[in-house]
Amino acid sequence: MVRWPLQSIRRRIPTPASVTGAVQSPAVVTRLGLFLGPAFGVCFLTGLISHNAQSPTGVLLRPWPVWGYRLTQGIHVATGIACLPLLLAKIFAAYPRILDRPDGPARGPSVIIRFAAGRLLIGILTAAGIVQVATGLFNIFQWYVFTFDFVPVHYAVAWVAMGAILIHVATKLPTIIETLRRRRRTGQRHSPGARRGFIGGVLGVAGGLTIFSIGQTIGPLNGLALLSPRRPRSVNLQGVPINRTAAQAGVVDRIDSWSLTITGPSGEHTLHRDTLTAMPQATVRLPIACVEGWSVSAEWSGVRIKDLVDLVGGAGRDLRVQSMERGSRYARTRLPADFVADPRSILAIRINGEVLALDHGYPARIIAPDRPGALQTKWVERLEVL
Repeated sequence: MVRWPLQSIRRRIPTPASVTGAVQSPAVVTRLGLFLGPAFGVCFLTGLISHNAQSPTGVLLRPWPVWGYRLTQGIHVATGIACLPLLLAKIFAAYPRILDRPDGPARGPSVIIRFAAGRLLIGILTAAGIVQVATGLFNIFQWYVFTFDFVPVHYAVAWVAMGAILIHVATKLPTIIETLRRRRRTGQRHSPGARRGFIGGVLGVAGGLTIFSIGQTIGPLNGLALLSPRRPRSVNLQGVPINRTAAQAGVVDRIDSWSLTITGPSGEHTLHRDTLTAMPQATVRLPIACVEGWSVSAEWSGVRIKDLVDLVGGAGRDLRVQSMERGSRYARTRLPADFVADPRSILAIRINGEVLALDHGYPARIIAPDRPGALQTKWVERLEVL
């Protein structure tokens, strides 16, 4: 009498077989994983490069090649966007397995524990994947609906996601191999129509999203960048997108009193704009690349950083750069010694033949090769040799 209600309840709970459709099969899940896993891996590695590049002690990016960060961050964002349809499709194809339960005569504590551990791993993997893709997309569009700090959370969850992926693959490897071999043994090289169409459609969507966004990184494809929130060659001010305006940075009211202070071993120098413009000028063509994936090359003119630090005897040492902005994560940055010594690193006062617009960092901003856009400090007011 006691067991009857329990048996009735169990019969009412859906089973994988009762909700499985044509595309909910191990073959589809496995094949989608062959694309999603490497995509997450590429995202993870390029994300580590970006995170290291923005660290004060970062060593992975050097001044050459000048397009290094542009390439790695463009790949990071492109593969991240492609992960969206792949992840959703894999969840849709695999969701009936959520209804699995440890039935059978061999059921015991050890079986239940292994089963629960497997369900927990799947939950962590799915949640981490969703968080990574969602927050990454929100960051691209600068739509911060969450209250936490994007950078440390995105970085931490990346490790969780990658660890869960590696454990998942290791535990499921025999099943993956068996699923792939099964079709070879049966002579079926393609999935049945519905499955083949589903996988093809998902890959098509992933490819389409990539094509219609990668133009923000690859100049010749800019015309196809229909999904890019900031198209580098559209009507942007002076041909370069703007992520943060002078008004947002709170510097507009202090521009008229601007001066540049340089400190180093031999003392301190204060320069005004007319003094800066009277110094020997250098013109370089360098890309500026942002963490959101967009990048564009521009012609920058100004005074070489090494000429400025030579005024205070600072050759061969790192440089701390201080913006007029206050309270921002990137208001104070560090420029390593090899970037300081590079002749292409300048304190720019002109862009594409025009005086820097206020929103581009007027009166002066840092431009150095192979640096994230967030570290190309705008509204520079102080250079301190370390």
